[in-house]
Formats: sequence, structure tokens, C-alpha cells
Amino acid sequence: MRKLWGRANSVNVQKALWALEELGEPYERVEAGGAFGVVNDPAFLALNPNGLVPVLEEDGFALWESNAILRHLAETGGAALALPEAPRERARVHQWLDWQATAFTLAMRDAFLQSFRFKPADRDQALIAASAARSERCAEILDRHLNGRDFMVGERFGIADIAVACAAYRWLNIPVDPKPRPNVARWLDRLAERPASACVLGQPLS
Repeated sequence: MRKLWGRANSVNVQKALWALEELGEPYERVEAGGAFGVVNDPAFLALNPNGLVPVLEEDGFALWESNAILRHLAETGGAALALPEAPRERARVHQWLDWQATAFTLAMRDAFLQSFRFKPADRDQALIAASAARSERCAEILDRHLNGRDFMVGERFGIADIAVACAAYRWLNIPVDPKPRPNVARWLDRLAERPASACVLGQPLS
């Protein structure tokens, strides 16, 4: 049985958790990170020397980095999350996974941390504003891409939807008054109809 290490309110853990739920196979989740600690224990560091979650364990194999986990589950989990057969569509999946990690999530990081991990009196408003401006540029790119599309790539749900939706949901719920993004909202509403999305969409941020 697969084992997923990580707390359910971590956006990176949520990506792996959503993918596992989509596969519909049994797995175990072990609380780790944040208030749960564990990540600095020698046994955990043997799984991930970075001391971060998530980590996926299966049959003595340990894998870290959330998007690497998504790719692995897509390649080994059967039809539910299978990558597109066409090389260019497959490349688009990887493109959006990288964009989520290196552009969108990175852009909103300061706005999220300042809003949820700092007391109001201690928040750096200039840092929040700069982060929000970068995030809005990413949100505009995403909204434009989703115009006329039901999914991130091609005609079926896949791991690009999981990764980008986790980021988009987080951005739209940070209390910085993000601009309306009708195509993103429509896409998220459609994804919210999937039972497996409940571990992310609709959950409070923390």
C-alpha cells in the first residue's frame, strides 16, 4: 500500500492527495510537517533529506517533490491520470506543471505567508502588494488559457489540472481582493464536481 507523508493543509501535499484520491486505490496518509513535526526526525530525513513534505512511499521506494509525485502517479496509476499519448500534449502537461511551481505558486508565496502566518500588525504590506501584482499576472495568463477550455491540456482531466487548480484555489482565497477570473472560476467549479477534489477545493486555507 502506498503511504503519503504530509499534513492535509499543505498545498503540495494536497496535490499528491488529490491524485491518490483520483486513482481510487488504498493508501495511508501520515501527518507530518508544520505542527506535526516529524520532518526533522532521522527516519524521515532518510526518506527526504530536505525535511519537507510530501513524500510518497511505495514498496521501499521514496519519492519527494509534489510534481514528481504527480508525474509518477500518472505514469504508474493506470488510465485515471494517464499522460496524453501525443508527445506535444504530454509536453504541455509538463509545461504547466513547471509553470505552477516556478511562476504561479512562487508569485503568491509572500502574499499567502504574510496573510496567514503573520499577525496583522506584523504584516509587510509592500511585500504583499508586490506578491499580489506578480500573482495577478499569472492569474491573467491562466484565465486567458482557460477561455473555451474545460481542462488544462486536451479534452480530459489530468495532473496539470490538479497542480494548477491547487494553486489557483489558493490564490483566489488569499484575502488580497484578487481580480475576478471568470474562466478560472468556471474551470474550478467544474473540477469541484469531482469527488476527489474535496480534499482541496472548498477547504479553508491555513
